[in-house]
Amino acid sequence: MAFLPISKEDLQNENIQELDFIYVSGDAYVDHPSFGHAIITRIIESQGFSVGVIAQPMCDADYLKLGTPKIASFIGSGVVDSMVNNYTSRKRKRSEDVYSEGGIKGKRPDRALMVYCKNLKKLFPDTPLIIGGIEASLRRLGHYDYWQDKVLPSILVDTNADLLMFGMGEISCLEILKYAKKGIPLKHLYDIEGTAYRTTLEKMPKKIKEELTSQANYIVIPSLDEIKKDKMQYVNAFNVQEHNTDNLNSKGIIQKNNEFYIVQNKPSRRMTEKELDFVYALPYERTFHPSYKLGVPSIKEVEFSVNSHRGCFGNCAFCALTYHQGRAVQHRSEQSILDEVSKLTKNKNFKGYIHDIGGPTANFYNPSCDKQLKCGICQNRQCIGTQVCPNLKVDHQDYLNILRKAREIKGVKKVFIRSGIRFDYLMYDKDKTFFEELCQHHISGQLKIAPEHICDNVLDFMNKPHNEVYRDFIKLYNDYNDKLGKKQFLVPYFISSHPGCNLNDAIQLAQYIKSLGYMPQQVQDFYPTPSTRATTAYYTGINPATLKPIYVAKDDEERRMQRALMQFQNPENYDIVKKALIKANREDLIGDGKNCLIKSKDKTKNQMRSKGRNKK
Repeated sequence: MAFLPISKEDLQNENIQELDFIYVSGDAYVDHPSFGHAIITRIIESQGFSVGVIAQPMCDADYLKLGTPKIASFIGSGVVDSMVNNYTSRKRKRSEDVYSEGGIKGKRPDRALMVYCKNLKKLFPDTPLIIGGIEASLRRLGHYDYWQDKVLPSILVDTNADLLMFGMGEISCLEILKYAKKGIPLKHLYDIEGTAYRTTLEKMPKKIKEELTSQANYIVIPSLDEIKKDKMQYVNAFNVQEHNTDNLNSKGIIQKNNEFYIVQNKPSRRMTEKELDFVYALPYERTFHPSYKLGVPSIKEVEFSVNSHRGCFGNCAFCALTYHQGRAVQHRSEQSILDEVSKLTKNKNFKGYIHDIGGPTANFYNPSCDKQLKCGICQNRQCIGTQVCPNLKVDHQDYLNILRKAREIKGVKKVFIRSGIRFDYLMYDKDKTFFEELCQHHISGQLKIAPEHICDNVLDFMNKPHNEVYRDFIKLYNDYNDKLGKKQFLVPYFISSHPGCNLNDAIQLAQYIKSLGYMPQQVQDFYPTPSTRATTAYYTGINPATLKPIYVAKDDEERRMQRALMQFQNPENYDIVKKALIKANREDLIGDGKNCLIKSKDKTKNQMRSKGRNKK
């Protein structure tokens, strides 16, 4: 095994005169299957092509150091959308970038795909550009952009890229490489599933032009101009996109963007178990490139973790996974997963602890039902959440078998689960063996879970289970830990200012947090990332599922109020919490009563003076 070329010296050492492909990445070069650039470049290599990596280019010399690629350049902005990576939910610059050397910020530009493509087009005008990754996936059609607070066109318009791979990309990448082997110009690839492209009416393929009227295989959604002018049209366009994410029952999508047409082919087919095993068995170095003397912080979370599956049928309103990975779960074989665990035990830095075996949701290892394997994911019904589909298969046995066998591998002391447990799915399993073994073997003192809120009206829009399910889970979790003689705690995650949550809902959440007897160290404001159901509601004020108005906290002061209420014990939040309580006519929560969130101001001042005298 060896890292892929990153310099002219590497090319000379490998006796490579000209690379077939170059991959430009917004992340530092980490050759680990948790990073998209690692997977795509190793797939390219596996098909007999040469490929080099240019990570986080800052100037022309960086783009030019590997020469002109013979076939094409792939471009990805990184594991996270570059704007999310660079800014907090309050649009403030982040203090670090864990996907860069030493966690140092500033090595990834805002709107990285646009910057990289612009420079590549300038330096290599005749080289095709293929964009992919989360930033490309979520912006492949007209979309609301939180940072500019307006609707933007498809990223294909702004990058001038020749092809966009959406979703996880392996299948579409392999198809592209198949045509590349035949010498077919990549600029002429219009039929590959899991890709999108930009065209004009004059250059549009004949069969696509026919679709503009027939809509037999493609759905024409409201144009960019229409979704800018009419928010209901925006919702209508989003709903078509959300309902067409599974290859088995989806159509392609066409959207006019100014003088261009964006043609999105139907999604790639699901990967087979054998194909996923192949991807994760590629010769990754499983760490950052040795040129990074300060290391890359993000490797710490994944270095001794194993990705067992992808896709998530939870379909939470705020999550982009539905639009990127899809709701159809695809998993690796048991043997493939155990082979990777065995390989980790031979790593010189391995201390005996597997940090995680899981995926987007750890205990969603299998597809949600048998029907979807033939008919595809239901377009107008959820698998789980507020409502539970009667066809939902609840079974942890396959996942449990993997965990049991992983625990027995020589050199393994402990196997933890950190990728998130869906507690409602756990509760719906009549066989509680997995629940008990989770508590007994797979928790490192505390279990992080995501109820997200406690008000059922908010949970309904989020597509999360009602609070009653969460309370039942807490009771059973505590019972099992008492039975095992373990002191293991729950760390719940909550979101403030989510669409559907008003000030009174936020106060109820604060009261619940008070009843827990602790203050969250970190609070997550709702972050309107592109192309989620919640972001659609945030922008339009319309619930996409019901087409009815929904409350949205857009005012900066109210967003600060909702956030501060979750940390009401913090003295720095006193004034804004008090203002929130007065605004909501909840002065009954100000004072000395046991149910009060904050004390009166005079009382607080006297206590602070008393503490000051005691220190003296």
